[in-house]
Amino acid sequence: MHTAPRLVRRTWLLPSALVAELEPDAERSGRPPRRTARDWAVDFTCFLLAVVVGLVAAESLGTGEDLPRALLVTDQLLGVLSCAALWVRRRRPLGLAVAMVPVGFLSDTAGGACMVALFTLAVHRPFRYVAFVGGADLALIPLFFWLRPEPDLAYPAAVVFTVILTVAVIGWGMFVRSKRQLMLSLRDRARRAETEARLRAEQAQRLAREAIAREMHDVLAHRLTLLSVHAGALEFRPDAPREEIARAAGVIRESAHEALQDLREIIGVLRAGESDDGGRPQPTLGALDALVAESREAGLKVTLDQRVTDPGAVPASVGRTAYRIAQEGLTNARKHAPGAETEVTVAGGPGEGLTVVVRNAAPDGDVPPVPGSGQGLIGLTERATLTGGRLAHGPRDDGGFEVRGWLPWPGAAR
Repeated sequence: MHTAPRLVRRTWLLPSALVAELEPDAERSGRPPRRTARDWAVDFTCFLLAVVVGLVAAESLGTGEDLPRALLVTDQLLGVLSCAALWVRRRRPLGLAVAMVPVGFLSDTAGGACMVALFTLAVHRPFRYVAFVGGADLALIPLFFWLRPEPDLAYPAAVVFTVILTVAVIGWGMFVRSKRQLMLSLRDRARRAETEARLRAEQAQRLAREAIAREMHDVLAHRLTLLSVHAGALEFRPDAPREEIARAAGVIRESAHEALQDLREIIGVLRAGESDDGGRPQPTLGALDALVAESREAGLKVTLDQRVTDPGAVPASVGRTAYRIAQEGLTNARKHAPGAETEVTVAGGPGEGLTVVVRNAAPDGDVPPVPGSGQGLIGLTERATLTGGRLAHGPRDDGGFEVRGWLPWPGAAR
C-alpha cells in the first residue's frame, strides 16, 4: 500500500502547531500538540521580554508619577499575573488577548504581556479576530495616555509611538501566519502532485493492459479460429482422404505453434513492461497476402484486391492496424459465414488515406451464434479511432456483412 512520505524531518525546529499540520499520520486526539524545543525557547523569550518591559514600567511608575500605593501595587500585581498568563497563550490565544484589553488599560506594567498576547492572536487566529481585539487596543491608547500621561514624552508622541508599535506587532504576527499557511499550501500541493502522478501511472498501466488485451484478441482469435475449423473438419469427416487429414493436421500444428509463439511474446511484454517493438516483427500491410493464403488453406473462399502499389511505403502503425482489420474481418467471416465468398479490398495512397474493406456474402443456411461476438470489432473501432481513423461495420442488403475502415496516411513532406 502506498503511504505518503514524512515531510517533517527535524520537528524540534518547527512550532508545534505547524508540526501537527505537516505530519500526515499524526493522531488527532483533540488535545493541543505538545511544545517542541523551539516552542519552549520562544515562550521563554516572550515571557522574559514581558518581564523586562514590566520591570522598566514599574520603575518609571515609582519615580515619575505620584500615584497611591494601592494603585501601584494593583498595577504591578496585574503585570505579574499577565506575564504568568503568557504560558497559556498557545492554548487560549483569543481568550488571553481579549482579557489583556482591560488589563492593559489598567496596568502599565502589563504592556509587554499585552503586546505578546496580541502577536500570538495574529499568528494563530484569522484576521477578523485580530481586527476586533487590535481595534479595541488602538481605540484605548489615546484614552490611556490622557489619563496616565508619559512623563518623558509629549502626549501626541506617546500616542503615535504606541500606535505604530501595536500595528507593527500585529503586522509581524500576520506575516508569520502567512508564512505558515504558505508552507501548508506547498505541502498540500506536493501531496496532490504525488497523488496525480500515481493516478497517471495507474492509468498508463491500465491503458497498457487494455492495449495488450486487444492485441491478444486480434492475434489469437485468428489462430484459434483456424484450429477450430480444421478440428471440426476432422471430427465430422473421419473418413476423409489421408492427404486432406494430413493437410488439416499440418494446419492445426502450425496454427497452434503460431498461437503459442504469439502468446509467449505477449506474456514477455507483460513481464518486461515494455512495448511490443522488440521480439518478432509485427505484421503490416505487406503480410496481407500471407494472411489471405492462410485463410484459403482453411477453406475460406477469399479474394484479395490490392490497389496499393507499394505496401512497404505505408507507415508501420497504419499498416499494422489495416492488417488487424483484415484479419478480424476474415476471422468473423469464417465464424459467422463459413463457406461464403469473401472479398478483401485495400486502396489508398499518401495524403488520401488507406481504406480497408472486408465483405462476405450471406451464409448458406443457419449458423449457430458464437459467444463473444462483436468484441473484436469494438476493440478495432477504438484502435482505429486512436490512430485518427474510423471503422464501420454492419449487415448488407443481400444478407452479407461488411467491415469498412479508413486510416490516415500522411502525404510526403515538401
